[in-house]
Amino acid sequence: MSDLLAKVSALARAAKKAARPIALAPAATRDLALRAAAAALRRDEAAVLAANAEDLAAARDKGLAEAMVDRLRLDHGRLEAIAKACEEVADLPDPVGEVIEEWSRPNGLRIVKRRVPIGLVAIIFESRPNVTVDAAALCLKSGNGCVLRGGSEAIRTNLALASSFATGLRAAGLPVEAVTLLPFTDREAVPALGSLRGVVDVIVPRGGPGLIEAVSAAARMPVIKHDAGVCHVYVHAAADLAKALPVIVNAKCQRPSACNAAETVLVDAAVAPTLLPTLARELSARKTEVRACPRARALMPGARAATDEDFRTEHLALILNVRVVDGLAQAVDHVESFGSHHSDAILTEDAQAARAFLAQVDSACVYWNASTRFTDGGEFGFGAEVGISTERLHARGPMGIRELTTWKFEVRGDGQVRA
Repeated sequence: MSDLLAKVSALARAAKKAARPIALAPAATRDLALRAAAAALRRDEAAVLAANAEDLAAARDKGLAEAMVDRLRLDHGRLEAIAKACEEVADLPDPVGEVIEEWSRPNGLRIVKRRVPIGLVAIIFESRPNVTVDAAALCLKSGNGCVLRGGSEAIRTNLALASSFATGLRAAGLPVEAVTLLPFTDREAVPALGSLRGVVDVIVPRGGPGLIEAVSAAARMPVIKHDAGVCHVYVHAAADLAKALPVIVNAKCQRPSACNAAETVLVDAAVAPTLLPTLARELSARKTEVRACPRARALMPGARAATDEDFRTEHLALILNVRVVDGLAQAVDHVESFGSHHSDAILTEDAQAARAFLAQVDSACVYWNASTRFTDGGEFGFGAEVGISTERLHARGPMGIRELTTWKFEVRGDGQVRA
């Protein structure tokens, strides 16, 4: 066993041991820990932001793209949002022990399907330091232990945040090992975690294609992928263009580094001559580069020619692909051919067209007359999220506390035996 594997194994096993008292702790104790963690994050603001400033300086020295730097950046407002998310998670109903369904059999057996924690959840992520606290809070609320491995670009920030969260666990008398942040960022830590079958119960990667592939190849336990967000907004012929324009601008420009930001706008040929020149001006005012098909370029001065590779790319920057389409069928075909099944929207006043789009587009989140930027645990009322799952099994879309549970069957009898 390598030295690194031994270290990872020891930390994971300690977290696994600590997960049991978390699962058995009363909801009030887990909620107390979350509120104490929020208070500690606020109290430790100066230390957290100082650590973040060091990470930001190192990121710029390495020449990281501005989208990555923005994902890494914390300030008072963002740190307050992280602390508030802990409190919002604490306010949620306790999922542990919830009865999902129950029924009786003719032989008198009573069967109860009850929600229970998964166990030890490993979460591997890049850039966004808020994931450290969001993941810890959700795992704690759902009765799980967690092992977190963040990217090297955020190591100082992540360690500072984990330290504050540990203060909350101590305040509630819970084992701090239940939330374990790996204090090193060696690439070999990923396959090391993935090898720990029987210790780690599920592994959740969220990041770029390279990270997803590395985790999937190494894991000997179930993987819930949080893959790229190549999101679309389709402007149907029956769209209210005054309503559609601000939705498009919000979906692309409000925070372009987010995975739920729109990367492509599809516009029906019937409304393209009216919408696209105005959209071009709005995007130009926001310093957004347009990459467009030939029909769209004719209506959007200054637009570059878009390639198929552009339409497949999660830009995570102020770059928007635009394509003119001949109706709903072509729009759906484009989304299914080029998208990542994350979040896609139709803008229309035609209910029949909207229902067809929502039914035919096979994405985790589909929208009618709303921005894709709402694909978010907080916006969905989950308090926070571990990530946005693009998988089809167990969890899909924003992963909150219920998605971090499984179930067991309690079967109650009175001496029955099987014939």
